[in-house]
Amino acid sequence: MSDGNPALLDQVIKREKTIIKTSIIGIIANLFLVAFKAVIGIISNSIAIILDAVNNLSDAVSSMVTIFGTVLAKKNPTKKHPMGYGRIEYLTAMIVSAIVLYAGITAMVESIKKIIHPEEAEYSYVSLIIIAVAVAVKIVLGIYVKAKGRQTKSNALLASGTDAFFDAILSTAVLATAIIFKLTGLSLEAYVSVIISVIIIKSGIELMIDTLNDILGARADSDLTKDIKKSICEIEPVIGAYDLIVNNYGPNKDYASVHIELPDTMTVDEVDLLTRKIQSKIYNEYGVILTGVGVYSFNTKDEKAAKIRNDIQRIVLSHDWALQMHGFYLEEENKTIRFDVVFSFDIRPAEGLKTLTDEINDKYPEYKLTIAPDVDTTD
Repeated sequence: MSDGNPALLDQVIKREKTIIKTSIIGIIANLFLVAFKAVIGIISNSIAIILDAVNNLSDAVSSMVTIFGTVLAKKNPTKKHPMGYGRIEYLTAMIVSAIVLYAGITAMVESIKKIIHPEEAEYSYVSLIIIAVAVAVKIVLGIYVKAKGRQTKSNALLASGTDAFFDAILSTAVLATAIIFKLTGLSLEAYVSVIISVIIIKSGIELMIDTLNDILGARADSDLTKDIKKSICEIEPVIGAYDLIVNNYGPNKDYASVHIELPDTMTVDEVDLLTRKIQSKIYNEYGVILTGVGVYSFNTKDEKAAKIRNDIQRIVLSHDWALQMHGFYLEEENKTIRFDVVFSFDIRPAEGLKTLTDEINDKYPEYKLTIAPDVDTTD
């Protein structure tokens, strides 16, 4: 909107600062862990501890990538990219997921090598204490990063936080195998590393799928779309809000379009004022920019139209694949009826249109039908 929203702008700036600050804390913590674990792993000849250090290094790199993505996403829109660069954050989340996946595959390969060619490790009590401290640090870091990820709705931070928890599990497993070896002489670290690497690989794949959904375009949040429609319908004289489509161009960067149903007695200037009022309200309440507001006219002077509307609605909604009917308007003078139907993904629109057209024509053959198919994009 041209007048802007200071509260929303402050929220965006605060979000960016939080992501960068959280990522810097993650980098510092992981680099300290890398240094300690690398030294211990080399001294004790432990492949598990060395791989744990490598995994922490990948976390530090992930945090650097997150900062890089957040900074790039702040760039102002350009002629080439008029919707801005917000989706870069999704790409950085994808890179973080790839790093997690790579760390898991690397751990798997090295663990299998150690099973085939075992080497005895030598653990000191000092190394055990440092590993235990590393577990505690990773748990605290994971809780902190995930909390900030949920607060800022940052997939990259959520991915980093999840990875931190898996690192804590990995370090715990390493600690347990070290203690077992000290007490019994039984070496299990290579086998434990295989199990943990499978978990890390699974995590990387799941994170990658979640990010792909954001890039491809996932269904808009149900609560958000319902609230937007409800807010629009609260404005007089709106009768209904339909066909809401929300396009996401990065966190807190949503553009949408919607159709509203209005009485057929309204003039163009009245509609113009109303749509501007709706756009302003939705932006100020939800930070969503309504790029287009279409209009359906509603019969207000014809009782016959209301009766036929109710009858046709019963016919349409008798089918499970017809989710909603709206935008109904009857012109008695031209003998035309027009309306939209939201089809589920269980049927091809062309097939549904043919079925409805045949059924309605059987009952109202004197009218010419125009049925527009809508996609079930939002709740």
